[in-house]
Amino acid sequence: MLGIKEIQEIIPHRHPFLLVDKIEELVPGEKAVGYKAITYDESFFKGHFPEEPVMPGVLQIEALAQVGAVAILSLEENKGKTAYFGSINSAKFKRKVVPGDMLKLECEIIKRKGPIGVGRAVASVDGQTAVIAELTFAVN
Repeated sequence: MLGIKEIQEIIPHRHPFLLVDKIEELVPGEKAVGYKAITYDESFFKGHFPEEPVMPGVLQIEALAQVGAVAILSLEENKGKTAYFGSINSAKFKRKVVPGDMLKLECEIIKRKGPIGVGRAVASVDGQTAVIAELTFAVN
């Protein structure tokens, strides 16, 4: 298991934009499973939406991308590099993510060619899918 300090050794994200609290499973270059505890104190809830706090879908995608980045940047040849978005395909949002949720973040790397790769990403809460997407990245 990786905590915040170990995650920050792999990816460059920092508070308030680090959206992964821990990595529970890691197979470098293949997959990672992590978690984000969604608390009422998240800064985005002040405006999204004050009367009904909902985690923005774009931040759910970003959290998935960060978990995918941990997987791909854990490879020895990618240490010290950054994974950038190339595209987001087939994103589907299935359920709201709200304060009190424990967001499970899974990203499996399904294709790699040189610095370009694709991850199949799923975020869920209590076994219910919140979002599913295919994320393309470029390592630089």
